[in-house]
Amino acid sequence: MDPVRPPFRGPSPVHPSQSVRMPGSWQQAPKPLDPALGRAGPADRGHVFGKREEPESVGLVSMFRGLDLETVSRTPVEQEMPPLGRGILGRGLSTSMARKDKEEPHPTFLDPSVLASGDSKMAEASVGWNRMLGRGNLDAFLLPMGRAAGGIGRGVYKAPGALSLNPQGPAQLSSPPPLPPAPLHSLDRPPLGTAEHKEKEPFVKQGSKGTPESLGLNLIKIQCHNEAVYQYHVTFSPNVECKRMRFGMLKDHQAVTGNITAFDGSILYLPVKLQQVLELKSQRKTDSAEITIKIQLTKILEPCSDLCIPFYNVVFRRVMKLLDMKLVGRNFFDPTSAMVLQQHRLQIWPGYAASIRRTDGGLFLLADVSHKVIRNDSVLDVMHAMYQQNKEDFQDECTKLLVGSIVITRYNNRTYRIDDVDWNKTPKDSFTMSDGKEITFLEYYSKNYGITIKEKDQPLLIHRPSERQNNQGMLLKGEILLLPELSFMTGIPEKMKKDFRAMRDLTQQINLSPKQHRNALKCLLQRISKNETANSELTRWGLCLQKDVHKIEGRVLPMERINLRNTSFITSQELNWIKEVTRDLSILTVPMHFWALFYPKRAMNQARELVNMLEKVAGPIGIRMSPPAWVELKDDRIETYVRTIQSMLGVEGKIQMVVCIIMGTRDDLYRAIKKLCCVQTPVPSQVINVRTIGQPTRLQSVAQKILLQINCKLGGELWGVDIPLKQLMVIGVDVYHNPSRGMRSVVGFVSSISLTLTKWYSRVVFQMPHQEIVDSLKLCLVGSLKKFYEVNHCLPEKIVVYRDGVSDGQLKTIASYEIPQLQKCFEAFENYHPKMVVFVVQKKISTNVYRSSTEHFVTPSPGTVVDHTITSCEWLTFKLCHMYWNWPGTIRVPAPCKYAHKLAFLSGQILHHEPAIQLCENLFFL
Repeated sequence: MDPVRPPFRGPSPVHPSQSVRMPGSWQQAPKPLDPALGRAGPADRGHVFGKREEPESVGLVSMFRGLDLETVSRTPVEQEMPPLGRGILGRGLSTSMARKDKEEPHPTFLDPSVLASGDSKMAEASVGWNRMLGRGNLDAFLLPMGRAAGGIGRGVYKAPGALSLNPQGPAQLSSPPPLPPAPLHSLDRPPLGTAEHKEKEPFVKQGSKGTPESLGLNLIKIQCHNEAVYQYHVTFSPNVECKRMRFGMLKDHQAVTGNITAFDGSILYLPVKLQQVLELKSQRKTDSAEITIKIQLTKILEPCSDLCIPFYNVVFRRVMKLLDMKLVGRNFFDPTSAMVLQQHRLQIWPGYAASIRRTDGGLFLLADVSHKVIRNDSVLDVMHAMYQQNKEDFQDECTKLLVGSIVITRYNNRTYRIDDVDWNKTPKDSFTMSDGKEITFLEYYSKNYGITIKEKDQPLLIHRPSERQNNQGMLLKGEILLLPELSFMTGIPEKMKKDFRAMRDLTQQINLSPKQHRNALKCLLQRISKNETANSELTRWGLCLQKDVHKIEGRVLPMERINLRNTSFITSQELNWIKEVTRDLSILTVPMHFWALFYPKRAMNQARELVNMLEKVAGPIGIRMSPPAWVELKDDRIETYVRTIQSMLGVEGKIQMVVCIIMGTRDDLYRAIKKLCCVQTPVPSQVINVRTIGQPTRLQSVAQKILLQINCKLGGELWGVDIPLKQLMVIGVDVYHNPSRGMRSVVGFVSSISLTLTKWYSRVVFQMPHQEIVDSLKLCLVGSLKKFYEVNHCLPEKIVVYRDGVSDGQLKTIASYEIPQLQKCFEAFENYHPKMVVFVVQKKISTNVYRSSTEHFVTPSPGTVVDHTITSCEWLTFKLCHMYWNWPGTIRVPAPCKYAHKLAFLSGQILHHEPAIQLCENLFFL
C-alpha cells in the first residue's frame, strides 16, 4: 500500500444507495419567481444603538401611543417599595419623575383589525466597533385585549382545580390580598353602557426624544416610472407538463410579448399590456404536435405593490448576472476580484447581498457588502493531510471532520453541505442521468465541463438535499454525489481561528469601515449605470436607481441611568459599567452561608486563591460570604465529580450553591455537572475552568464577574433602569434547534415577575425537531401570571412580548397561531383584560446605519434611533438592552430575548431535558 496516498477503498460498511443525481445534471432554466435575495427582514425597520436617558425626562415617548397606556405615575396602593437609585421604582414612579403632558393626551386604541395587520417594527440596542452598532429589527403586533367594557378590573384565576387567587376559596396563597371589585365608573373610562363617540386619533409611531442626527443607510431608493405591472394567466392546450418546455414555447413569441423573465409555468408578469385574451401557436419539438398558448389578462398591479416585489428581485438577479457576478447561495460574488491570502491558503471573494423590498419610505434596494472565504485546499487535499496524521483511524476521523462542512464546486459555483462520505464508490462508477442514460463520473465531468479527474480511486461525498421541484416540475429526492478533488472547503479553518495573526490578516480584508462600505455600494451603482444591458433591463420594468445611498434624519437618545441599591449613575460613552457595579452595592444580594467548592487535588492552589479573592471582592458588592465546604477530589473523572456532588447534597441538605473547578475545557464533564444540578438534584451551580483563574493579574476581575453571576443564580438582583410603565410584564421567547439529526427543539420562555423588571421566571418546553412555531405558550404564560400575582399581589396591566428567531415567512403564522395562545391565557382569570404588544426580533439583517453629518460616513453614535422610513417603537427596548446581568453594558437584543436564548441553549445543547421547576425563579442558566 502506498504510504503517502490514503487507502480510499477501505473495508468500511457499504452505504445504502439511493437514487443518485449529479450537480448540474439538468440545465438550469431561468427561475422567474425565485424568492427574493438577501438575508434581511423586510426593510429592517428601526435601529437603536445602545445609549442612555436623562433623569429629568422619563415619560414614554411613542411606544404605547395609541395603546391607551398611561405613563403618568400613580401612588402605590398596597405596598411601599424601597428607594431604588434615584426614585421609587415600585408600583409606580414618584410624581417628580413622571412627565405630565397636557398638550397631547393619549389617543384611544386603534381599530383591532388595523392593528392586527400592521407591520410596525422596532429595533434593538447595542454597541459595536464597525459600521453597524446593534443590527436588528422587530415586527410588532399590537393587540387590544378584552371581551367586556372597560373598568371591570383585573380579576382572579378561575380554572377549576388550579391555584386560586380568591382568598374566599381554599387558597393556596395566603399572602396576596383579595382583588378589590372594580368600580363601575372611573376617571378615564365612561360608565358601563355609555356610548363613547370620541374620534380616534391616528397612531403615531415616530418618537421625538433625543438629538437629531443625519444618517446614511445601505438602502438605495427606487423610482417606478411604469404605470402598472400586468399579470396574465397562461394555459397550454394540449397540456404541457414540463415547465421548462412551457418556458421555451412562450419565449419563441418574444416578438409579441417582449422579453420573458417572470414566468412560473402558469402566471406571467409583463410591464406591457397585451390583448385581454391572446392566443399563440407553437410546435412541440418532441412530437411536432401543435400547441395553443392562451394568455389572458387577470390583474393590473400598482408598480409598488407587494405582489411585484418577487419578480423585481428576479429582474435584479438578472442584472447582477449581466455584471458577471456569480450567484453563490443567496449572494452574488465576483471571483475575478478575489483577494488571495497566499500565506494562509485562502481566497476572499467580494460580493453583495442585494434584494428589493418595500418599506414605509417606499421601494428600496437593500445592498450589503458580503465576502466568501474559500480555501485553496480541495477536500482531497484535506484527506491526504489527515492520512499523514492518522493512518489507522483515517476513514472515521475523516468522516467526522467532513460531515457538516460546507464545500463549493467551482465548476458551477454551488455550495453543498456534506452529509456523509461513501468510501465504496469512486469516479469510475456510473450513475443514471435524467434522460435515463448511464454514464461514469469520469465521463460526465469530461463531457460537460472539460475536466479530467486525476485521482480515480477517491471516495465520493454525499449531499442529501431536502425535497424540492426542479424546472421540469419533477420532485427531486435522493443524494447528490460530489468528487473531493473538485470540492473546495469554505469558511475559516478551526486552527486558523486560534491564530491571532491569521485572523488579523483576514479581518483587515473583510471588516470594512463605513467609508469603505459606502464606496463599495457606490461602485456597484456605477457598474450598473455603465452597463447598457443592465440599464435597459431595469428601464424595461420602469425601475430607476438613486445615484447614492439613501439619507434620513435620525435621533440620538440621551444616556441611560443605571440604578444600584443606594446610588445611581449615567452610563458613559463606552457603555460599560463594570467598575461601578463592582464597587457599589447591588440592588439585592443573597448571603452565601452554605456553599461547597469541588476541585481536583492538582488545582488546590488555584481554588484557595479564588476563595480568598472572592471574599475580598464580596464586601463592596454587598455579599456576605462564609467559607465554603472544601471538597477535594482524588481525580477529575466524570464519575468522581458526579458521585461526590451527589453525596455532598445528600448529607448537607442546605447547600445553596455548588462551585466546581475543572481542568481545561471538558464539555462532557460540564454536561454531566449541569445535568445533575439542573435536572436530577436541583441546585444553582457554577463551573469554572482552571485556566480562567490561573493568571494572578486577572484574578480579581474574574472573581468579581464570577461573584456577580453567582448572585444572579441565587436570586439576587444586580442593577436596574427606570421603567416608566406601571404594572408591566416583559416576556422573552426563543427556540433552540439542535443541529444533530432527530434532536428535539427547545423553547425558552423567560418573563419578569417584579415591577422593576429585576426578577425573572423561566420555563422550558421541548417540541418536535426543527419546529420553530411554539404550541405551548399558554402553559408558560399562565404560570408566569400566577407567579407575578404571588410576588406583587396584582396582575400585570401591560404585557410586552419579545419573540426571537422568527423569519419573515413565519410572521403571519406567529400572528395567527402563537398570539391567540397568549390571548387565550387571559380567559383563565376572571375579568382580566391587559394590553399586550408582541415584537418579533430579527438579528440577522443587512440594514446598516452610518452617521453622515461629517464629510464622510462614520460609525453612528451610541443610542442612535431610526423610527421612520424603516420603522419604530424603541424606548422600552432600548432600556431593556441595559438589563442583561451577564454583561455590564448594552447588548444587541432586549434582555428577555437573551435570557430566553441562554435558557433554550442550555436545555437543548447540554441538559436535553426540562430543568427542575425549583430553579424557575433564578437565572440558573447564565
